[in-house]
Amino acid sequence: MNNYGFDIPQNPRKTFITNTEEEWYLPFLSSSRLLPIQPIKRSNFGMYDMAVNYLTSVLEESKAVNNVAVYNIDHMAQLVFQGKDAAALLNRVLPANIAEMKTGQCKYTLLLNEKGGVQDDLIIMKLADDEFVAVINAGHDLTGNGIVDGHQVELVADIDRIMRYKKESEEVNAFDVSDKYVKIDIQGPLSYKLIKKLYGDACLKNRYQPDKNMNFFTFNVFEYEGQYYMLSRTGYTNRWGWEMYIPIAVAEAQFKRIVTEAMNLGGLLVGLGGRDENRISAGYVGLPLMGQEYDPHHTPVNAPLFEAAVDMDKSDFVGKSALEVEIKAGATKKMVLFITEGIVTGRGIYKQGIRLGSVTSSINSPNVSEEKRAALNSNRKSVSGPDGIAAIGLGWLYKSPFAYDNDGKEITEIDGKPVRFAVEFFREDTDKKPIGSPVLGYITNEGITPATAPKALKNIENL
Repeated sequence: MNNYGFDIPQNPRKTFITNTEEEWYLPFLSSSRLLPIQPIKRSNFGMYDMAVNYLTSVLEESKAVNNVAVYNIDHMAQLVFQGKDAAALLNRVLPANIAEMKTGQCKYTLLLNEKGGVQDDLIIMKLADDEFVAVINAGHDLTGNGIVDGHQVELVADIDRIMRYKKESEEVNAFDVSDKYVKIDIQGPLSYKLIKKLYGDACLKNRYQPDKNMNFFTFNVFEYEGQYYMLSRTGYTNRWGWEMYIPIAVAEAQFKRIVTEAMNLGGLLVGLGGRDENRISAGYVGLPLMGQEYDPHHTPVNAPLFEAAVDMDKSDFVGKSALEVEIKAGATKKMVLFITEGIVTGRGIYKQGIRLGSVTSSINSPNVSEEKRAALNSNRKSVSGPDGIAAIGLGWLYKSPFAYDNDGKEITEIDGKPVRFAVEFFREDTDKKPIGSPVLGYITNEGITPATAPKALKNIENL
């Protein structure tokens, strides 16, 4: 069987604009912010050498999305599925209802294995009745055996996982077009203003009703100076925002234009650290990440985006039977957001000595209000006051900590005040027993920053 995925590289890859980050953005940022030039801190993320942060701190970059943040997301891949049976194949494999999609619509969904475990999460865009684009995570374009971070691994690319379900009689062509576009995300309340200034407002309009703004989870194809771009509105950070797919021939020049305008508006180019904070602080429960909250060994049942990503009313899809068994058995596991007095990566979550679950993500956040930090009852001086700092994170619990009302809904607030479930976070030994001193925190359903991504663009079009 021929593979569609790429071979595992011996060394982490560079994005198309990695050199531009080093040779143009660093001097530009240094001059603009009067900062000394230092090497960019980088990390291997999905077999790409990605910036964790630039000359400013992760905390400073995390705040940029409150104005406008730009992200180099060129490590994510774009797969095209073409042919008269492309929709049937994707609908048979993926849990989202691909068959009912309209041209110009985006859908968030998951790629599951037969046991219901998550192999990847992705965005599907319908270009035409016989053509779709799947936007997938970094490293999920690789197939084969190789060494990653010193460990022998066997990988199967998303494109191969999907195409292995193609019937011999079906007409479907699949190929990776990541070398034709550079993906740059633009997020925050001033993102509309930035895009309108650089590319005009026509690209931000509804393709079916041009007098109106484009809807949430739709995309446009537009022309600018003889090149064709794609612009989707899915709000990666759960704030207002867009994802731009720039033709590679003009990507470097357009990246510079976008970043320059973002800086003029009080924004920044944001690395992996700020990006992680932005997705955890997004909305009332944050956004799960592949490899952290999602993995191939556990199902996504009761994850915050489960109902958006999975249509259990479909007749079938890969992994459905496993999900049905778990749901019928009354799965009680729950993904939750928490606020802590410090970073708790890798720790267990406890209440009065009883283990409730485990941490999957944790990072310091500049976006936690003073009132929410005060509710930690922390003795750490660094936590309190207007300039204090706390950490935020996500984790899986064995069951929800919240009580239920008569309708079976979680009681997350009482008399207009959020329910905050105090817990402790312990390091653990090899037997999952708590050791050392705990970090204090609480589980909450109130979120860190409001989810604005789905809200009407009239709220920001005149900022």
